[in-house]
Amino acid sequence: MSKEIIDEFQNVIKYKFKNVNLLLEALTHSSYANEHQLKSNERLEFLGDAVLELAMSKHLFSIIDLDEGVLTKTRAKAVCEEALDLYANKINLSKYLFLGKGEESSGGRTRKAILADAFEAVLGAIFLDSGFENAYSIVECYVLPYYNSILKIKDYKSLLQEKLQSEKRSIHYEIVRDEGPANNKTFEAVVYMDNILMGRGIGKSKKQAEQEAAKNALAKEAKN
Repeated sequence: MSKEIIDEFQNVIKYKFKNVNLLLEALTHSSYANEHQLKSNERLEFLGDAVLELAMSKHLFSIIDLDEGVLTKTRAKAVCEEALDLYANKINLSKYLFLGKGEESSGGRTRKAILADAFEAVLGAIFLDSGFENAYSIVECYVLPYYNSILKIKDYKSLLQEKLQSEKRSIHYEIVRDEGPANNKTFEAVVYMDNILMGRGIGKSKKQAEQEAAKNALAKEAKN
């Protein structure tokens, strides 16, 4: 792993790690980790997801004097895969990722799911390195400036949730199929209202497949 890459990335985000191993882990995709017997960024991505949700909750609470439903809907847009991909591209995150040979050759550096997960992993790493306030500072610099852009994102899962909640129905998603090699999988998701199958969707990540399933369900509802 190149020290130059690590130093350059820290200069880009204007944050210097006390424990640089956290950053190394955050930038390490599972494909590279498997090839080199290292930790992947999956656990940090899990943590970073919660950090970003909290950061956006804090920001939205301070600027939107409306009810919980509006806050929840807006936050969902801010943390969806498409929004995360936007943030990742603004800091050219793809340049700094450590990918396995197969993932590299199949275009992994442009895959939204990989970039989204890595962005969350970086937030998780900063949180562990020096706490929430510094992680929030990163959000202020590299997320909040694009607030107006993320409002234009169509979050079909939130739209479906909002529609069906008004009808007092519950919904849940299932991944029913995944095909292809580890570095180029295709997922199929279904969404149920109560026990009724509402829609199906296919995507290159589980999140994308769920979005497509929700979109399909909304299209069917519109026809009815």
